[in-house]
Order: sequence, then C-alpha cells, then structure tokens
Amino acid sequence: MNSTPLSSIALVLLGSVIGSFGAVFLKLGAAHLVGGWRYIFNWQLAAGIALYLSSSVPFVMALKHGQLSVLYPMVSASYICAFAWSRLFFNEPITGGKIAALGLILAGIVCIGIGAR
Repeated sequence: MNSTPLSSIALVLLGSVIGSFGAVFLKLGAAHLVGGWRYIFNWQLAAGIALYLSSSVPFVMALKHGQLSVLYPMVSASYICAFAWSRLFFNEPITGGKIAALGLILAGIVCIGIGAR
C-alpha cells in the first residue's frame, strides 16, 4: 500500500463531521444533568453516543484502503467542525487563539493529505 486514496480521506472527513455532531448532542444532553445523574438517560445523550459510534463506520471503511498514519491524524478535522458548531449552536466566542489553533490543525491536515499522494 503506497498511497491513501482520496475516497479514504473523504470517508475519514465524513466520520469527523458525524463525530463532531455527536459532541454537540453530548453537550445538549449534559445540560439535563444539572438535575442530577438520574437524568443521564435523555435523548440528546443517546443521540450523541449514537453519532460517535456511527462515526467509526466510515473510518473503518477508510482504513481498508488507506494508511493509518495518514488517516488517523485527519480525525482532527472534527475539531474544526466542533468549533463551527459551538459558535452556531451555543454562541460560544471566537477568539484569535482559537482561530490560530484551527489554522494549525487545518495546515497539518493539508500537509498530511499532500504527503499521502
């Protein structure tokens, strides 16, 4: 296996998006825990867990034809998605430090993708 196909990279990025939505639902479900742990069974937490688990399906499919050393670091694309969702759904602040960190993550993903060719 000399290179990682673009289809494998796309599958990992798809899994990252799915997993980032899992984080959104986990946060929404965690808001119900203020009433105590008896509220741990709520649909938002269940959806978050389901999304996290389902995000592994495209990742496993990608590993079939791709290099782990290329694909696994690309899972960090979920941080970029989570940043966008945190602003969109929770109105969390965008700071210069966060933008710089996301830029570094994106640069790393691009470098890894280029190195896969």
